Amino acid sequence: MNNFFETTYAHNGSSISTDNLGMREMQRRIYEKFESQYLLLKAPPASGKSRALMFVALEKLRQGLVKKVIVAVPERSIGKSFASTNLTDSGFHSDWSISRRYDLCTPGGEPMKTSTFASFMDDDSATVLLCTHSTLRFAFEKIGSQKFNNCLLAVDEFHHVSAETDSKLGELLRSIMSETNAHILAMTGSYFRGDCVAVLSPSDERKFTKVTYNYYEQLNGYQYLKSLGIGFHFYNGVYLNALRDRTILDLSKKTIIYIPNVNSAESTKEKLMEVDQILGSIGTYQYLDDAGIYHIKSEDGRDIKVADLVDDTDFDQRERVMTYLRNVKRSEDIDIIIALGMAKEGFDWPFCETTLTIGYRGSLTEIVQIIGRCTRDSSNKDHAQFTNLVAEPNANREEIVESVNNILKAITASLLMEEVIAPKFNFKPKESSTDNPEDGNNEGQEDDGRGHTVYIDGFRGIKSDRVKDIIDNDIVDLKARILQDPDVQKAIGQNVPAETINNGLIPKVIRTVFPDLKEDEAQELSTYVVIDTVLSHRDVKDINGQKFLEFANRLINVTDLNLDLIYSVNPFMDAYEIMSKSLDAKVFKSIQTYIKALRVDVTEDEARVLWPKVNEFVQKMQREPDLDSADPYERRLAEVLLYAKRRLLEKNG
Repeated sequence: MNNFFETTYAHNGSSISTDNLGMREMQRRIYEKFESQYLLLKAPPASGKSRALMFVALEKLRQGLVKKVIVAVPERSIGKSFASTNLTDSGFHSDWSISRRYDLCTPGGEPMKTSTFASFMDDDSATVLLCTHSTLRFAFEKIGSQKFNNCLLAVDEFHHVSAETDSKLGELLRSIMSETNAHILAMTGSYFRGDCVAVLSPSDERKFTKVTYNYYEQLNGYQYLKSLGIGFHFYNGVYLNALRDRTILDLSKKTIIYIPNVNSAESTKEKLMEVDQILGSIGTYQYLDDAGIYHIKSEDGRDIKVADLVDDTDFDQRERVMTYLRNVKRSEDIDIIIALGMAKEGFDWPFCETTLTIGYRGSLTEIVQIIGRCTRDSSNKDHAQFTNLVAEPNANREEIVESVNNILKAITASLLMEEVIAPKFNFKPKESSTDNPEDGNNEGQEDDGRGHTVYIDGFRGIKSDRVKDIIDNDIVDLKARILQDPDVQKAIGQNVPAETINNGLIPKVIRTVFPDLKEDEAQELSTYVVIDTVLSHRDVKDINGQKFLEFANRLINVTDLNLDLIYSVNPFMDAYEIMSKSLDAKVFKSIQTYIKALRVDVTEDEARVLWPKVNEFVQKMQREPDLDSADPYERRLAEVLLYAKRRLLEKNG
């Protein structure tokens, strides 16, 4: 099985240690911004977002900035994260307390909960209410926006909001922002949405004070976790057979298995039968205990405890299993969880070491949430693993469209997670290394315990405050949009020239996502994204006191980096090579043939950039570039030439 990448961490404990008020590093960061009316917190799973809300909300109440706090979560099970909590014992001025009457993350119908919500708004003695997104929407329809004056509305898993006009939650948020003085705290572990729809409109988003705590900061500061692997495995036939391979389903690891959606190509359409076969692949059935947990005897004689969260035909048994899982205290209490739609957002099993996902997941947000299940810090593990099982298309089959698309999307999802989880570099113009002695020498300086400052010849730095803000707070969201772009996904599978991606496709997406940027700002941002995409996940090697990057199949001294060299590299080459090595040669060729039929269209901007290269090629080779050349760069030049000829014909009628 191929790991797409593996990142190691310092496990220095910084992200879980607390200060004299009981706050972690991330919680202190947003607490310092408590006066802001609109706060947007982007932080990974298990970073302590729920307690961060408690600190901010209690301070707003204490300072008289709001009179009431409403916390909305996607589903009832997540509500337990916001239960009453003792904070004063750790040094804070108040405890977080929710009346049982106003904890609406309990069983019951929406009409009753909506009525209770309305009563809360009129109850002068009540300060905190907890409910689901659904209850919030129903209550808003009943009581209107004006009741939210002088309230703090905290929305957990904020990526459920959409800027689309038909989004109920989005409409609610826009109304409250425009018609009331309410404060808003939006919290999310993955701000981007799988459907490429903006969470907020640009004008609304600019009203928010953003606090970002990235995945690397979180994982690097754990006590026990030392590394995280992101990988995928291609299988033939039915995925259930692949699970018998112990390199894929390692019974010694605490694992969540996410079976495919019944509507996906990987599914057999019989989810209960799939669970039975997975149990059979683990070992021999022994018995089902009173908590609803399966006991399976493995080949080496161990008792493997398995929880089934797929079977929804027996409500009482499902509740028994969920109750058991909520009360797991030791790593030996459960070994494997089989899930379909559950055990994602807000599900907490710190002992989980591996998440094994069958089939492509359409939402990058879902992938982030799934990976978050295995990256909790726990003494039973020093490595966490996310593995995606993807069906290998049949090379003899004409209809390979869905399989090919799923493979490309699985790879781009892995690329995004690499961007999210890997350490980041601090990029600066090379001249600044001598102009500003405090920046350190050309070899770079430590800036986060593992990262490095890298000086690049030809890089002019970032001058625009708007671009700096995007880099500080929105760079992962932008990269998600880039990787979700269909042309970029085709380019990854086709191994197109670096110029096509760096000078054409990346700038195109940036203009789409940030249409308000000035031309020089768009160029600044595009340059930074290319540099960061090409360099940020590279390993730094220290050789005889000098630092080198593994770069384009060779070692490059960091003092020799220049912008032209960076722009000459396809930032997605590693993904292409892994795909080519992992797949059967015949299958890989069929994928390339299919993608070639969907070749990336030449854009006006790319044609303008590559036209001098076309002329240079013609002068040097004394011929035009060939569309059928084995060299992908020459083929792209030929496509640019064809584009130019076509445009000329159109112009001349």
